[in-house]
Amino acid sequence: MVIAVAISFTSFAKAQFVVTDPANLASGILNSANEIVQTSSTVSNVVKNFNEVKKVYEQGKEYYDQLKAINNLVKDARKVQQTVLLVGDVSEMYVNNFGKMLNDPNFNAQELTAIANGYSALLTESTELLKELKQIITSNGLSLNDKERMDIIDRVYKEVKEYHNLVRYYTNKNISVSYLRAKKQNNTQRVLNLYGTSNQKYW
Repeated sequence: MVIAVAISFTSFAKAQFVVTDPANLASGILNSANEIVQTSSTVSNVVKNFNEVKKVYEQGKEYYDQLKAINNLVKDARKVQQTVLLVGDVSEMYVNNFGKMLNDPNFNAQELTAIANGYSALLTESTELLKELKQIITSNGLSLNDKERMDIIDRVYKEVKEYHNLVRYYTNKNISVSYLRAKKQNNTQRVLNLYGTSNQKYW
């Protein structure tokens, strides 16, 4: 499977996403995330819908893990690999941290839905960029010369990197809200235990 994925990244003349389409993976996570925003009015509904998000992510995690193991790619293929992995990391940050927020008593149902809405917006942009990248490295992008293709790949990578940083910032800002609320209640250890060690400062 790994060899097949490697071939897909190094052979642009026949370039297709083999085995698993990362754009479809990201879209599946996004669609499930949107369900939280559209149908969640109670914590139980938020949890139920989030479990669907987690299920979709876990189904695709093997693909991302195998993609990380591929080395010695040519320059443009390596940049494509890095872009796909960034989108996978965005999904991982969302799934792991929002899952913890669901168990955080410092957030109510309305706030959790609002947080999910923010994640959904960031996931949407990352997913659309991944779809654009897919078009470039498949048959639809064969009319481009090497420089044009590499310029687009570089631009998409930089934009995905920006959204990756935004998701990290957004996550830490939400955690900092919980920490400050816990601080007023003299209960910061619960937040530190939930989100990380005392060396990780989110506030």
